[in-house]
Amino acid sequence: MQRRGRTGRWLAFSVLVLAVLLIAVDATVLSLATPFISRELGPTGTQLLWIGDVYSFVLAGLLVTMGSLGDRIGRKKLLLIGATAFGVASALVAYAPSAELLIAARALLGVAGATLMPSTLALIRNIFADPAERSTAIGIWAAGASAGTAFGPVVGGFLLEHFWWGSVFLINVPVMAVLVPVGLWLLPESRDPAPGPWDPASVGLSLIGMIGTVYAIKEAAVHGLRPDVAAAAVVGVGSLIVFARRQLRLPHPLIDVRLFRHRTFTGVVGANLVSVLGLAGLVYFLSQYFQLVAGYAPLKAGLAELPATIASTVSGVLAGALVRRTSMRIALSGGIALTGLAMAALTVLRPDTGYPLLGAALFVLGVGVGIAFTLASDVVLSSVPKEQAGAASAVSETAYELGMALGIATIGSIVTGVYRSAALPAEVRESLATAVDTAARLPAARSAELLETARAAFTDGLAIASGIGAVLLLASAAAIWVVFRDYPDRR
Repeated sequence: MQRRGRTGRWLAFSVLVLAVLLIAVDATVLSLATPFISRELGPTGTQLLWIGDVYSFVLAGLLVTMGSLGDRIGRKKLLLIGATAFGVASALVAYAPSAELLIAARALLGVAGATLMPSTLALIRNIFADPAERSTAIGIWAAGASAGTAFGPVVGGFLLEHFWWGSVFLINVPVMAVLVPVGLWLLPESRDPAPGPWDPASVGLSLIGMIGTVYAIKEAAVHGLRPDVAAAAVVGVGSLIVFARRQLRLPHPLIDVRLFRHRTFTGVVGANLVSVLGLAGLVYFLSQYFQLVAGYAPLKAGLAELPATIASTVSGVLAGALVRRTSMRIALSGGIALTGLAMAALTVLRPDTGYPLLGAALFVLGVGVGIAFTLASDVVLSSVPKEQAGAASAVSETAYELGMALGIATIGSIVTGVYRSAALPAEVRESLATAVDTAARLPAARSAELLETARAAFTDGLAIASGIGAVLLLASAAAIWVVFRDYPDRR
């Protein structure tokens, strides 16, 4: 009976991993499809930005709300509703006939994604009562998220070389068609038995705060601190402050912000954010390096990032065993430190740098992120009663989304600043992609000179950004070492 129960738990868990894998793939697959969308739908520059960003804006804005909603109505119910909506929205995105409808469909996809992410992690908390089993499960779950993020470019590259751009989204439909009935059969239901009344004002403040903050971060990185960006930052941060103060006064808050008074909880959420910051920023811009500097085709560029996928998958699964043989303090701070060392190795990056250095750095980066992300999620989930697992999971996922935005924004602003300071013609200072397109229309000698200067400027910016990121991550590893000095050893 026990064995059959154990088998049932892991079968149910496989449904959750499938869901998070698809969400992670969807977050990165669009980057390769953007040129094809531009040619077919002809979006304006602003529309193109919204096509890329609206998914993450809505997802980040609704995570806390959906985590709390799952605690109230049932995490299984919310997961299955979200999975159905995710499949429908994916079909709408794939066949969108205009840029406006594509933006709307991507927003709906973000709403559906926000229901899935906290529900999967909260259900793990309820399926696995044994801490050792739960740590292993969270490791596999985190590996699925990391693998999906890195597999997005690989899957997208393959599909775009054989089909139309909508195919990168249409793959979600048959998977969700399987996930929903299997999840209905296998997953157990769980909810908070006494959640208290729903507070619409808190929902609104959370949504406005997160969207405003993430929008300001992303736009400041691309366009600088314009008046609208500053206004979004003020509204976003101000709304989050009001949200936090309101939660302290409510008898049944959307999320218990008192958790942040505990330095362990706050430290591990910060560790989650910083570790993802390193992965997101580096992988995003290395994708451009592989295609625009090294000249790789989309599929080859995606395959070049596989060391990070493989390493994060394996290390995430083994993170629980590492903690049992060492300690949470050593494993978590060590994982973040490895991520920092991987970025430090890229300070020597040049346009002619061979792949062995890049592949090794990506592998070490994947090991560090796999350990740090898995253990951070485990600590967050273990620090609250299982009735509040949805809201706590939402905090972890929100840190992940902010880490993604901050990683791309921080490294992007540095890379862009260095690139634009180079001795380049004004018409190609917008981006390296512009320089490559312009060079294709020039005579051979001028084309080669422009490409050499532009690629060197981009690479210099990436090397400097890697150095700054390395300092930030190593400092964070040191901070976690201090914060976790009294953390109980669960061996």
